[in-house]
Amino acid sequence: MDSNSNTVVVTGFGPFGRHPVNSSWEAVKELSNLGLGKDVMVQILQLPVTYKKAKEQVSKIWETLQPQFTVHVGLASSSKAIILEQCGRNQGYRDADICGLLPEGSVCLRDGPDMIESTINMKAVCKNISVNGIQVLFSRDAGRYVCDYTYYLSLHYGNGCAAFIHVPPLSNLLTANLLGRALQIIIEEMLKQFGKARK
Repeated sequence: MDSNSNTVVVTGFGPFGRHPVNSSWEAVKELSNLGLGKDVMVQILQLPVTYKKAKEQVSKIWETLQPQFTVHVGLASSSKAIILEQCGRNQGYRDADICGLLPEGSVCLRDGPDMIESTINMKAVCKNISVNGIQVLFSRDAGRYVCDYTYYLSLHYGNGCAAFIHVPPLSNLLTANLLGRALQIIIEEMLKQFGKARK
């Protein structure tokens, strides 16, 4: 199957812990309604907050959908900003998922490189965009939980053609609609780096 060069897969996460409603998934659903321009096909998927199932889903995305690009969105529960993650890390997973489990050996991939960087320059994305009402920050540490785990695996399977965006929890000011619009602005800027500016 040829790579679907106009398909962008965007994932959010399901409920976990004190978050029966996960803002990442609410924002992704809003983005799906907004779209990324007429030439880009957006496919959305909810990932469970478990290492094993997240790994199965990410592997399936790259094997079956073969997107041009995959963007994973996760919840940063203590943040008020949107955070663009530059890289995923292989080791140091010591926090159990919602099933109480850890990845085998506390790593994403045995013998995998310690870190994989996205082909997207997140610093440039931060500099080139403006999102009303929300600060957008750059980060090189996605946190060694299911978010970071998912990102590392997607970067591995997708040869760097993945991104991770952490979003804050929903509030009266930070609505799902606002976060969805922010994702639209950010992902469109990322797509420009592929030489695929879609206006």
